[in-house]
Amino acid sequence: MLRIENLTKIYPNGTKALDGISLDVPNGQFVAVIGLSGSGKSTLLRCINRLIEPTSGRIFLDDVEITAAKDLRPIRRKIAMVFQHFNLVKRSSVLTNVLSGRLGYTNPAASLVHMFGNDDLADARSNLARVGLLEKEHERADSLSGGQQQRVGIARALMQKPELILADEPVASLDPATAHIVLDHLEQMNKHDGMTVLCNLHFLSLARRYAHRVIALKAGKVVFDGTPDEIDDARFKEIYGEDAVQVEIA
Repeated sequence: MLRIENLTKIYPNGTKALDGISLDVPNGQFVAVIGLSGSGKSTLLRCINRLIEPTSGRIFLDDVEITAAKDLRPIRRKIAMVFQHFNLVKRSSVLTNVLSGRLGYTNPAASLVHMFGNDDLADARSNLARVGLLEKEHERADSLSGGQQQRVGIARALMQKPELILADEPVASLDPATAHIVLDHLEQMNKHDGMTVLCNLHFLSLARRYAHRVIALKAGKVVFDGTPDEIDDARFKEIYGEDAVQVEIA
């Protein structure tokens, strides 16, 4: 279980991005985190794996307190991140980018030549085949389309064999058809691999399609926590504002 207790983040300029958030996320849930830009969605995900240091509060993954950990490598092996802007090494090959998902398991002093064994290479190619990109393994990452790059990011996440996937607006820059392809892969990781997924999304229609549970943030606070079906027009306006209009992603 992921457990978050009274999590607060205040940036140096005084902005309170998170304001006392407490959540329990059982293993195996697909949770969509929704809200306006600036509501705290990205800060929440980045605090969970300590890419951003919380100001106060505690975060636990199972019985391990992430916020108290001195060595983050063992924790980050269990938590994979899928980024909005892919976060690939653009000049490196697709295969090398996927293999980087195993860096948390390697000896940091090892040379790149000896860092990955045959089993890692086999896993990387298997994961590329899973996302439909095996034929692209030797191409530079920046030669791929945005949707293909995000699928490389998913294959990289699969290499970690994580317990928890944090997906930070993974489809924000993609067209609707490609967005569904990417979210279908995250859904497969949840349903067939048993990975817990926390996914920041802009569109409520996508949250309704993929999530077991929706958490809505507004000004750094949880304003809704329930099933997608519970978000009616009144709830939608509470989350997004009275003038907001729902946009469906078919």
